[in-house]
Amino acid sequence: MNSDPRPFARKLPSALVVDDHPLFCDALVLTLQAIADFRDIHVAGNLEAALGRLQTDPNVAWVFLDLNLPDVNGLDGLLRLRSAAPKAKILIASSMADNRMISRALKAGANGFIPKHSQSQVFRRAFECVDRGESFVPDGYIEPQDCLSDSQDAFARLATLTNQQARILQLICEGKLNKQIAFDLSIAETTVKAHVTAIMRKLGVQSRTQAVLVAQETKFSSVLPSEGVQP
Repeated sequence: MNSDPRPFARKLPSALVVDDHPLFCDALVLTLQAIADFRDIHVAGNLEAALGRLQTDPNVAWVFLDLNLPDVNGLDGLLRLRSAAPKAKILIASSMADNRMISRALKAGANGFIPKHSQSQVFRRAFECVDRGESFVPDGYIEPQDCLSDSQDAFARLATLTNQQARILQLICEGKLNKQIAFDLSIAETTVKAHVTAIMRKLGVQSRTQAVLVAQETKFSSVLPSEGVQP
């Protein structure tokens, strides 16, 4: 007879908590340990550390992500994590929990959204819901009726980018040229050009400026004024 009081006493793959607040990380790790028997629970304080962990631990199947990270603007962190771990269950734990943000996060690939101030029982319900293959939204959530179809379409197109393409688009949004991007990512400039072509094809645009506008529409990254973006 199994005496383990946790509802998910079976051994689960690893989990990853991505948040730059150590106290919240500690509290969430304790909550997750009380819910389920994870192989490991890793902690990352920024997006780059989280992406690095996903590369070194193929067992990470659950990600608990804060949207407000030092190296993330808007939902680009979620999009890049979804691209890096397409099969992982990603739950957002954020203080930016208005209906519009919840709706956008779900459309960008999150499996659930938990307001950061929620009690441990809410995290437990969210975990159980997502584990069953369902999406989780907090009590009182109402799907915004005035969401523009163009924004929804932009999220869908951005979600098709690979992790490398998402990173390159972020650098394009920062106004960097192909040569600078190649240097930053330690790849050939011809490789950057090929990625840029693929990015524009996936986004359905004809220029770098239009790609930036699509990114800006979803707050994908920090965007420079249009005159600072190379066509």
